[in-house]
Amino acid sequence: MVKITVKCPNCKSEDIVRQGKTKKGIQVYRCRNAKCGRTKFQLEYKNKACYPDMTEKIIKHTINGSGIRDTAEVLGISTSTVIARLKKKRNGTVR
Repeated sequence: MVKITVKCPNCKSEDIVRQGKTKKGIQVYRCRNAKCGRTKFQLEYKNKACYPDMTEKIIKHTINGSGIRDTAEVLGISTSTVIARLKKKRNGTVR
């Protein structure tokens, strides 16, 4: 049996417990750190746009002059996701 160390993607804490599974059968974890703003997370997502660092990648492509379609194609997400993340970032509401 292999032991996998799970860390919270937000606070990097190892104080993690399993919280059940999604409808698709993916394990969900919960961070027990009281100071962490993110309580539940998954290690792998079916949707690429759900990864925590995706917004930073979208912004990096935008700053470098890539268009919305180019950014969406390179990252493997939809153009509507790129537009929505850029609008949220402009309003300051990105999580």
